[in-house]
Amino acid sequence: MYSDLNDFLDDLEKRKLLARVPDAASPDLEIAAVTDRACKSPNGGPALLFDKPTGFDIPVATNTYGSPERMCLALGVKTLDDLAKEIDELMTPQMPEGIMDALKMLPMAGRLRDLVPKTVRAAPCQEIIDRDGTLDALPILKCWPEDGGRYITFPLVFTKDPETGMRNIGTYRMQVFDGRTTGMHWQRHKGGAQHYRVAERLGRRLDVAVALSAEPVLPYCATAPMPEGLDELLLGGFLSRRRIELVKCITVDLEVPASSHIVLEGYVEPGERRREGPFGDHTGLYSQPDDFPVFHLTCITQRKRPTYLTTIVGVPPMEDYYLGMASERIFLPMIRKTLPEIVDMHFPAEGIFHNLVLVSIDKRYPGHARKIMSAFWGLGQLMFSKTIVVVDKDVNVHDLSQVAWIVGTHMDPLRDVQMTKGPVDDLDDAADLPAYGGKMGIDATKKWASEGYTRNWPARVATTEAAGRRAAELWAQLSPR
Repeated sequence: MYSDLNDFLDDLEKRKLLARVPDAASPDLEIAAVTDRACKSPNGGPALLFDKPTGFDIPVATNTYGSPERMCLALGVKTLDDLAKEIDELMTPQMPEGIMDALKMLPMAGRLRDLVPKTVRAAPCQEIIDRDGTLDALPILKCWPEDGGRYITFPLVFTKDPETGMRNIGTYRMQVFDGRTTGMHWQRHKGGAQHYRVAERLGRRLDVAVALSAEPVLPYCATAPMPEGLDELLLGGFLSRRRIELVKCITVDLEVPASSHIVLEGYVEPGERRREGPFGDHTGLYSQPDDFPVFHLTCITQRKRPTYLTTIVGVPPMEDYYLGMASERIFLPMIRKTLPEIVDMHFPAEGIFHNLVLVSIDKRYPGHARKIMSAFWGLGQLMFSKTIVVVDKDVNVHDLSQVAWIVGTHMDPLRDVQMTKGPVDDLDDAADLPAYGGKMGIDATKKWASEGYTRNWPARVATTEAAGRRAAELWAQLSPR
């Protein structure tokens, strides 16, 4: 596992998975435009390192997680399904039957010890401490022409619940208003927003720390849909196979990853709002301007030679698709603990996470597909799922052509579409009201007589196994060598 962003970038370069941009490139639109081209390239294109952002001596790294291979490297696994298997084993209690079984379980016990972070006295992220520093010293990007300004797009925003002390880490965009203030885009359903609501109710200022360019596993953890009340650093410790090191901030009562390259310390005041946006978002559309809390900078700490890690969102596919793919695989075992009949699930890039969810199930009783829809709409951030398609277990939900074929042939609109209302993503501008709108479930499973289907369900057209094997042999002879 990489304990530092630079180690990750160096390894990507050795593996020819990173491209350096040696010529000057402006943080005003140009770096984002190059990154967008990379993201739209086959397999997500390379990670990019801009050595000379115009007007700055801090290199800018983008698209670092933008492929399945780089995502696996960042999380220290060969495949994301391997990681899902580890999590499934962790969540499935087993009693050893003998000494050999007990010895086999020791590595997992060690992984549990790694969950709890530890605090260190000194860290490279505090080599330089500047209480009078400004954001003008950082190569913060303006990504799209109609954006309201420059945005910090890959921050790890640390807060604590003022009543319980529970920590939250989230990735919330921050529009730069001036050298000492930014917006804090806390959507109402997020953990940071809840901490701010508590602080406002108590009439207290809320301390905030923003870590930039931390060790590679942590930017992913900040995006992960962790259940409310669970510290994202627990996931970070499990994934990195060691205790995450934290260091106490200089001007606020918070701890941040010791591996960070840059840390912004500050606060938000209760009741203070400022107009933020528009912003070219992961929906591929500009999000509407709205009023959000204001972050006030009190101190910048950093390494002597930092790298600025950022990300670009826009028309999919972009880098965030691969971060979402990791969550899709990692959290599937956890969802199965509640819904064991789920075989697989997929969030296509074109569906932008919440807009389209494909689920295959081991159907066991009448109306089973509708039960899955209702369960998803009541389960954590899956409540934002706008369209859920449920298919049988023999359908590959990662094959969009197959799913489209099955939906078209298995679904009767009058019978198999379920409509409801509920919470939707704050960025869903199609809804009539903010954060509240319609949802649709499509039951594309085979219909049973017990569900009112009285006809014979047709069988799929397919050849025999023997004919298929012989066809493969003959086809191999015809194919170009």
